[in-house]
Amino acid sequence: MAEAPKKRNPIGRLIGGLLLVALLCGFLGLAGASLLAISEVLGDVGPPSTALGTTERATLAAYLLAQAPALNSPAGDPSAKLDLLVESGESAQSVIDQLVDAHVLDNGTLLRNYMRYRGLDVGIQAGSYEVTGAMTVRELASTLQTARPPEIVLTIVEGWRLEQIAEVIDRSDLGYSGSDFLVAARAAEVDHELFSGTGSLEGFLFPDTYRLEPDSSPQALVEAALDNFLRRVDPVLRQSFELQGLTLIQAVTLASIIEREAIVPEERPMIAAVFYKRLRGGLLLEADPTVQYALGWQPEGDWWKSPLTLLDLEVDSPYNTYRTGGLPPAPIAAPGLASLEAVGSPIDTSFLYFRATCDGSGRHQFAETFDQHLLNACP
Repeated sequence: MAEAPKKRNPIGRLIGGLLLVALLCGFLGLAGASLLAISEVLGDVGPPSTALGTTERATLAAYLLAQAPALNSPAGDPSAKLDLLVESGESAQSVIDQLVDAHVLDNGTLLRNYMRYRGLDVGIQAGSYEVTGAMTVRELASTLQTARPPEIVLTIVEGWRLEQIAEVIDRSDLGYSGSDFLVAARAAEVDHELFSGTGSLEGFLFPDTYRLEPDSSPQALVEAALDNFLRRVDPVLRQSFELQGLTLIQAVTLASIIEREAIVPEERPMIAAVFYKRLRGGLLLEADPTVQYALGWQPEGDWWKSPLTLLDLEVDSPYNTYRTGGLPPAPIAAPGLASLEAVGSPIDTSFLYFRATCDGSGRHQFAETFDQHLLNACP
């Protein structure tokens, strides 16, 4: 008759484990610690992983007992911060190495052994995390068990009109459409005195890269881009617009035209100066981008028709600065900070005209008279 299997004695195993811990503690200089004190400290550490064998569990417990104060102290440089991205299948050691390299963690061995003891080393999720050196080792280990929701990165490019932003949204994994975004961005009333009366946020959604949650709303993107605009277009810059005799809407409108005209960055202040000189001299701006904006979507698949024909320059629109004096009624695109600064700080110039050079460099030739302007035309 086969002998019945012996029943496991959990109490006996616990006592045996604690005795082994006590023995190991003796080698670590902690032989004076009582079994009760050891059990209390390990109870504070947390329950061990059931996947550990008796010897490994006791060895790790003895190590953590010796390191107990460090578990509840800042893990690294309290001022260190890291946006940690964990790839699918990435090892716990690779993650720990990144934390050490960023000075978020000083003792990688302590975190590794703590996670091993608790069984947390196999629970690190792929995804992104915000971690700091002010977090304790235990907090780091806990944080790495729950990744932040995946973010969707959306970039608004300088010189884009609202419809181009909508096209990118339609190609993203956001939970709303480009049309939903356009409704939010074309709200008749905007809850901020600086934008009141615009009827649209064309030009005021600051070009930048935005990180969005998949379940966010179009209003969230609009608010983030507006907040960014208010941070970047600060009171000092807004005052520079006033010194030029422009309201905020007028300044952004002029900057949006410059954004579409300028290819070479250092030409922006010069282009701004030419436009100022034409405006103050009662001349039409005659800016091609305003006609392109009025023409809108093209069958060729673009929002900015180029080149323009003489017939295009006759389009009936308040945005057509070949026919309408002054600035257009509102911005035509999203200007970057450099174009906005050019509006606030134009250089002094006698030029009244400019046109693109014929070498494809994106640069412009400037002229004081119309005859000189004609001579700058490409052959």
